Amino acid sequence: MKSSGIGGQAVMEGIMMRNGSEYSVAVRKENGEIEVKKETYKGVGSKCKLFRLPFIRGIFSFVDSLVLGMKSLNYSASLFMEDGEEEEPGRFEKWLQKKFGDKAEKVIMDLTMVISIILAMGIFMVFPTWVSTLMKPLLGNGIWMALFEGVLRIAIFIAYVGLISLMPDIKRTYMYHGAEHKCINCIEHGMPLTVENVMKSSKEHKRCGTSFLLIVMVISILFFLVIRPETLWLRLVSRILLIPVIAGVSFEFLRLAGNSDNPVVNLLSKPGLMLQGLTTKEPDEKMAEVAICAVEAVFDWKAYEEANFN
Repeated sequence: MKSSGIGGQAVMEGIMMRNGSEYSVAVRKENGEIEVKKETYKGVGSKCKLFRLPFIRGIFSFVDSLVLGMKSLNYSASLFMEDGEEEEPGRFEKWLQKKFGDKAEKVIMDLTMVISIILAMGIFMVFPTWVSTLMKPLLGNGIWMALFEGVLRIAIFIAYVGLISLMPDIKRTYMYHGAEHKCINCIEHGMPLTVENVMKSSKEHKRCGTSFLLIVMVISILFFLVIRPETLWLRLVSRILLIPVIAGVSFEFLRLAGNSDNPVVNLLSKPGLMLQGLTTKEPDEKMAEVAICAVEAVFDWKAYEEANFN
C-alpha cells in the first residue's frame, strides 16, 4: 500500500481534507446541500527547510494541524450560525470586538486554541505526574513510578475519549471521522471513489490523529523511564519540555506506518487502530457523499490509482 498523502479531520456536519498546501471543507447544510470551500494553507513547516527535517517536521506538522483544524471547525460552525438565529454577543465578545475590530474572531480562535492546549497539558501531562508523585512512598522513584504515570496517562485519555463519544453531537462527528477514513482507505486500496466502495472500506487508518496521540503517550513512557528527576517541579518541567521531542519521534513512526505493510509495523500499529473504535463510527451514505466531495476538491484520485494500480 502506498500512502496517498491526503489527510483530514471531521468538522461540524462535514469533513476537512488536506493535500499538500491545498485543503477543502465540505459541509452538509441544514437544507441538505453540500457546501465545499477550497483554499490554500501554507503552514509553518513550509517557511524553512530546517522545519522539514525528520524528527523536527513532526512538531510543526502538529502545530499546523491544530491551526488548520480550528479554522475548519469555525468555518463549519459559521454555516449553521447563518441559518439559525444570531445570538447576542456576550460582554467578553463585545469587548474583543471593540478592542480588535475585524480581528476579534481570529483572537478568539487563537485564545481558544491556547486554552485548549493548556488544559490538555494539565489533564494529560501534569495531573498524571502529580498523582504518581503521591504514590512515591509505595512505588519509589524508579521504573515502577514511571510506568504507573504512563499507564495512568493512557487510561485518562481512553476514558476521556470514551465519555465524550456518548454525546450525540460528538457521536455524529465520529461518524464523519469514519467517513474520512473510509474515503482514504478506498483510494489507497485501488477502488474507484464511489459511495458503495467507501461504505465497504475500513473506518480505521494507520495515519489517524488518534493513533498519533496514543503513540505519543507510549513513547513518553519510554522517555520517562530514563529521565526521572527527583523533585516534582523538575519532573513537571521535563515532561513539558520533552513534548516537542516526543511528538517528533511519534510523527516519524506514524509516517512510517502509513507507508508500510511490514508485519512488525502493522503489529505496533494495532493498539492505535483498536482505539479508533472509540473515535470513529460507521457513517451513513450521506456522510460518505460529503467525504467524497471534500476529497475530490483537492485530490485527483483517478490519476493516483492509475499510477499505483494501473
